[in-house]
Amino acid sequence: MSSLAAFVKKEFHHILRDRWTLMILLATPIIMLILIGFAMTTEVKGTTFMVLDLSQDAASRSIIESMSQSTYFTFGGYLNDEESIDQVLRRGESGLVLVFPARFTATGVQGGQLHIAVITDGSDPNTAKTLTNYASAIITRWARKQGGAASPSGLVEVETRFLYNPAMKGAYNFVPGVLGMILLLICAMMTSVSIAREKETGTMEILLASPMRPAAIILAKTIPYFVLSCLNLVTSLFMAMSVLGVPVRGSWFALVIVSLLYIVVGLLMGVMISTIANSQLVALLISGMGMMLPVMLLSGMMFPVESMPLLLRIISHLIPTRWYVSAMRKIMIKGLSIGSIVTELAVLALMGIVVLVISLRKFKPRME
Repeated sequence: MSSLAAFVKKEFHHILRDRWTLMILLATPIIMLILIGFAMTTEVKGTTFMVLDLSQDAASRSIIESMSQSTYFTFGGYLNDEESIDQVLRRGESGLVLVFPARFTATGVQGGQLHIAVITDGSDPNTAKTLTNYASAIITRWARKQGGAASPSGLVEVETRFLYNPAMKGAYNFVPGVLGMILLLICAMMTSVSIAREKETGTMEILLASPMRPAAIILAKTIPYFVLSCLNLVTSLFMAMSVLGVPVRGSWFALVIVSLLYIVVGLLMGVMISTIANSQLVALLISGMGMMLPVMLLSGMMFPVESMPLLLRIISHLIPTRWYVSAMRKIMIKGLSIGSIVTELAVLALMGIVVLVISLRKFKPRME
């Protein structure tokens, strides 16, 4: 029994000595519970809606007020013409647009059927269906309340239109997200494990004894994986277009630029992870398990970020995949050019610079 106790004591010392592994093992269940508990929701709240009101009467204003009072929608203003509908949806200024035809109230008074068009962005089919269901329910509830009134007495017919993805194909939504997740995780894992392996086997001592500067060592380690990641990008896009039928409607130049920048950010994140991981196991846990849940749940690829608590929304801004998915949806599904993703490019470039500076500062010129 004394020998068993000695071995158990030795194992405890070994576990407690590896701080990063211990931290990951103890913190992972807490992080998973918080993320899954708060992030996994299909509710969509606070969506901005805009209105093209050709009638400008009491009934249309009453419906707009009913929508505004709901926790699901926020009134964003009026549109002047039909051309503005496509513009506000493409730019993301509005998640849903209501269109009231001319003589809206007069049609109801005369016993006719009221028609309201609900137009939304179909590039995210799940969110689009949820928003149209919310809007339809609010309008139907309004119509029932008006049933006994002298104003509109006719039934309301809600016509829904899904722009950019009228067939509501699910692949249009998840392909940009899955592409972003694959590229980031593979890039981070490849570089982090590669440099951690050098430390574990002792060959990092040889590299540090060479006249090469840390920046040159990092560059030399990332270039081969950059080439491999570019091949992964090409094959993934080919499969998405040929097998899943997801188009690239926008600028190929914009798609290539944002993808290459995203790959660089992923590789640099792997380098940063390797500066704090002394073994391949720790590097794999951080870059794989540690990054997968935040990327899946907080990037907007599966669940709407806007409906999450404020703290998670703030954290989601620090995840590169959120910006990449946003840019890819604009390019692939909405058919926009590089001018529409300037914000995403700027944020990814800033992330790359910050991660590079941290990596260079933490990259030890001598092994401990």
